[in-house]
Amino acid sequence: MASESIRIFDTTLRDGEQAPGCSMTLREKLRVARALADLNVDIIEAGFPAASPGDFESVKAIADEDFGPVICGLARCNPEDIEKVYQAVRGAKRHRIHVFVATSAIHREHKLKMAKEEIIKSAVGAVKMAREYVDDVEFSPEDASRTELAYLAEVVTAAIEAGATTVNIPDTVGYTVPAEFDRLFRYLKDHVPGIDDICLSVHCHNDLGMAVANSLAAVHAGARQIECTINGIGERAGNCSLEEVVMAVKTREEFFGLRTGIETTRLYPTSRLVSSITGMHPPRNKAIVGENAFAHEAGIHQHGMLQHASTYEIMRPEDVGISKSNLVLGKHSGRHAFRDRVRELGFELDEFETNRAFQEFKKLADRKKDVYDGDIEAIIMNVDGTSSGPYQLAALEVQTHTDQDARASVRLVAEDGGEREASATGDGPVAAAVQALEQVTGVPLTLVNFELHSASVGEDAQGEVTVTVEHEGQSYRGNGASVDIVEAGCRACLEVMNRILRRRHRGIAAAVPPDPTRATI
Repeated sequence: MASESIRIFDTTLRDGEQAPGCSMTLREKLRVARALADLNVDIIEAGFPAASPGDFESVKAIADEDFGPVICGLARCNPEDIEKVYQAVRGAKRHRIHVFVATSAIHREHKLKMAKEEIIKSAVGAVKMAREYVDDVEFSPEDASRTELAYLAEVVTAAIEAGATTVNIPDTVGYTVPAEFDRLFRYLKDHVPGIDDICLSVHCHNDLGMAVANSLAAVHAGARQIECTINGIGERAGNCSLEEVVMAVKTREEFFGLRTGIETTRLYPTSRLVSSITGMHPPRNKAIVGENAFAHEAGIHQHGMLQHASTYEIMRPEDVGISKSNLVLGKHSGRHAFRDRVRELGFELDEFETNRAFQEFKKLADRKKDVYDGDIEAIIMNVDGTSSGPYQLAALEVQTHTDQDARASVRLVAEDGGEREASATGDGPVAAAVQALEQVTGVPLTLVNFELHSASVGEDAQGEVTVTVEHEGQSYRGNGASVDIVEAGCRACLEVMNRILRRRHRGIAAAVPPDPTRATI
């Protein structure tokens, strides 16, 4: 019997981006949206347009690009939110309005201060208004897993009668467990008229570490849309992880009788892109995309793997886009070999990006003997056709001594071809280098966080640095890579400085911070 299709609703750009430290620039959101389209997700929830002018503009920009998937925006049950979502998503050929209202007793009493009847009236009015704009309307009863079953069925019934085409059941605070969630979905299937005529969806948070398990329980009970994020990023402990739930359905297709349309060989590249942009790297033991996901150290495991891979691997690394060969390139490798390796790793670069990446590869190959796949991935993640700025790092010199301040000198090349130099001291090499950069660029930064991640193996491995900095009350994040971690930190800070200077040149004000009242479902 042929497997039934299940929709993948990606909310990395909405629920995922709301996590502390995961905010993205418009350019970064467009890169992620393009990667999600290449991954072949069914729906992209691009944001919460009413949260801020910046959110509205980013959702609109993604919709106007029209990458292919349905573009969705989130709205509370009020006319202003719904109008803004429609104006933001209307540029896409296929678009959706997603409305929500909390239904649990604790939310009714302490947050909304509304009676049951008022909430149903609000939900019905919002769904009907959204249907006046679009044919594709999703409704979510926030905190559904803590809502009385009979009342939840009543709300869902009213939403379907009002015109909702998808009804999503969120475990908003990650409270439920698989058996309980299974019963909830089966209860709705038995007690809600017309539920078989709409798409039933699931949205789980990971507060107790069961977001994927709960989502799969809902699917087993009849849900046919899973809401999830790349790397499981999201508020608090995160959301259901897209790569985990997709590979669970794929690997256990004979059990679930379901399939997704996801191009699974794009999972690892997409994970790397999101982790690079957000600075949130998956732990080594993260399922599917973690560094240890396909590593075997125990002797008995290695022996079994040599006899037959399936002894200890239920998936092939190639199925999720992880190269097994880890082919080594060097300084004598040509452009053709480099381009082929980039494609084998699952990345598609345009000519400009390929040229820039190849130039960085040659520079790296001159500094270390062997260049591994992780090194190439780090180069690609830090190549962006629009990232060139007023200054480029030409030289860095650092001096450190025990019990003395570090000293750093930098030389930057400006867009006009001129060179500018500065030296500074600090309580460490990174602090000294950043102060020298500040002298040249005139952009003072406050370093909030400095994260270092090894791109490959060996003493000469590239270090990928993600910095979080503040400038004039605004938070920025920058990325840099180098075999020298101080240089990598400099490149990450200089990326931010260039971004600020470009913004000043264009006369663009700093982005409005998100509305602190923005809700999650």
